[in-house]
Amino acid sequence: MNAPFSPKPAFRTSVCPHDCPSACSLEVEVLSEARIGRVRGLKAQTYTDGVICAKVARYAERIHHPDRLTEPLLRTGPKGSGQFRPIGWDEALDRAAEAFLAAERQQGSEAIWPYYYAGTMGLVMRDGINRLRHAKKYSGFHDTICTNMAWTGFVAGTGRLAGVDPREMAESEIIVIWGTNAVHTQVNVMHHAIKARKTNGTPIVAVDVYMNETMRQADHALLVRPGTDGALATGILHVLLRENLADRDYMARFTDFSPEFEAHLALRTPEWAEAICGVPAAEIEAIARLLGQKRRAFFRLGYGFARQRNGAVNMHAALCIPTMLGAWQHRGGGAFHSNSGTFGLRKTMIEGLDVIDRSIRKLDQSRIGDILLGEPHALRHKGPVTALFIQNTNPVSVAPEQEKVKKGFAREDLFTVVHEQFMTETAAMADLVLPATMFMEHDDLYQGGGHTHLMLGPKLIEPPGLCRSNHEVIVGLARRLGAEHPGFDMSPREHIDFALVQAGQGSLEEIEKEGFIDTDPPFERAHYLAGFGHRDGRFHFSPNWRKVPLANDGLMGPWETMPRFPDHWAVIEAADAAHPFRLVTAPARSFLNSTFNETPGSLKKEGEPHLLLHPEDAQSLGVVEGDLLRVHNPRGEVILKTMLFDGLRRGVVIAESIFPNAAHRGGKGINTLTGSDPVAPHGGAAFHDNRVAIAKAFSSEACPRT
Repeated sequence: MNAPFSPKPAFRTSVCPHDCPSACSLEVEVLSEARIGRVRGLKAQTYTDGVICAKVARYAERIHHPDRLTEPLLRTGPKGSGQFRPIGWDEALDRAAEAFLAAERQQGSEAIWPYYYAGTMGLVMRDGINRLRHAKKYSGFHDTICTNMAWTGFVAGTGRLAGVDPREMAESEIIVIWGTNAVHTQVNVMHHAIKARKTNGTPIVAVDVYMNETMRQADHALLVRPGTDGALATGILHVLLRENLADRDYMARFTDFSPEFEAHLALRTPEWAEAICGVPAAEIEAIARLLGQKRRAFFRLGYGFARQRNGAVNMHAALCIPTMLGAWQHRGGGAFHSNSGTFGLRKTMIEGLDVIDRSIRKLDQSRIGDILLGEPHALRHKGPVTALFIQNTNPVSVAPEQEKVKKGFAREDLFTVVHEQFMTETAAMADLVLPATMFMEHDDLYQGGGHTHLMLGPKLIEPPGLCRSNHEVIVGLARRLGAEHPGFDMSPREHIDFALVQAGQGSLEEIEKEGFIDTDPPFERAHYLAGFGHRDGRFHFSPNWRKVPLANDGLMGPWETMPRFPDHWAVIEAADAAHPFRLVTAPARSFLNSTFNETPGSLKKEGEPHLLLHPEDAQSLGVVEGDLLRVHNPRGEVILKTMLFDGLRRGVVIAESIFPNAAHRGGKGINTLTGSDPVAPHGGAAFHDNRVAIAKAFSSEACPRT
């Protein structure tokens, strides 16, 4: 049961549900049965440590936003027209079930594709859609849009998706933040790093493709060209070996270090690396020597690696540095990317894993455009998708190759149900729009991929209008569709208790006491001192890319040409004469993917879509601050306002995103320019890896927004 409401305002424990590794524990001021006030970080949870990002601190303006969806809607006009009429829940679920059953009769069960992602990271509300998928044998889902390249590169080295507790940064001698703008996307990483600097004088090294807020706050900022991290890492490894700064005893005991690898590195000089990545050879030498003097080196490796076509190789190369240093042996030393592989929660009941039919095709979420347009390979050479059920994501804004995605959603023979909190650009293309709860309006269980805590997010207030949770909608559909599984008869709280008990991680009653359980593993396991996760117990400097021990959907992309050792793998979408610029679609500080781009505070801070352009590049193009630019490649074109910025390598441009498509002049958003081609070795979308051409468009006064 939920705790009884007290008429006196009080702070209650919750969890931020959004797609961020920090997964912050919260204190929420409950003002009434239907209203919250302030939101702040929970001090008692020692990773959150009382610190949260500004956008979540302003959550009252989102949960109580006047534009929230509060009743089911049925489309009455053309697709995308925004013409809907209210209907009741019974009619809405009946219509959805009738359409799914009709699609199944006509094309088979695989014609229906439940599509979701991380609009909530709660395990019950996010992953319960898979129970319906598996019980009904609907098309499977290969979730490639975020993590694949980064996770694969990390596990290729360690053999397991786990690393050193980030709270150990308090004991580090040097902290390296690589491939993540923590100030924008993981505020707690920066909090712990700065705390270590203030307390112990620990220097912070940042590696990124532009001088963002994290780079500005670092003691040493290494500015690389996009997709060249592997060259920088390999140059550092060269110096560590050449100057006897590597821990050879550690490597002999714990790694597959070989004479062949040493000979390979002998050719990868800092000068070689500079020519590729742009970081001066002298800086590479200096950072390598600094690292060699400080064995308790903590490497926080981010999700930027998952946005490049060579991201798996780059992640692995960066991970090799703390390993060559022997940093894993020491408190405050080693590396961390994600603890997602450590919690051991059994989601059989939540996801219906016991009724999976392995013969059912899996469809790649990043290729939704190709799938909806009937591309045979993307469909696995089977029939079309004629019905979509979407929760927790907004593909018409966030998926790559937007022109394909929008054309696919406009198909008249496609029946689409979207369960959402706002009328997103995906919801606007739906046949049925169902109003969804937000995280304080239902019970859920969370795990912190960026730390070691399991956390309970209890229901705190009643939802507005007729909003229903993901679980309620899935159960309602299951009953109408004849789907059978014990999980449909359980409440969210029962699912939470079952998952915790089955995993030996306590129970609902236990986690309710503080709101979280710290699952921090023993030092020896977190630091791999009893051996790494591969069968031979060793860290692999030479990974077998074909057999990385991580769940996947098979080999794809140009995996045959992946390098044997850390290196620069030249498969990025390099600039050419026709497209001389490299575009990175980095995350904006006040948005989280397409979430928060409806809230007044975030809109005010972010302004309008713009392109960060080096002043010398602007001069060569004949443009000045505020000019409108036509940014284009073979996938399409986007209009962006010029913002001059000298914290870039020449030829690199940044579009901090994700603004809605409608916020752009012409109505085409930044993912018009990003590619959906599968990335080696297990797929993914390379959002930061795009070549583009740029030309002056027209004056801002002459150009309408849509």
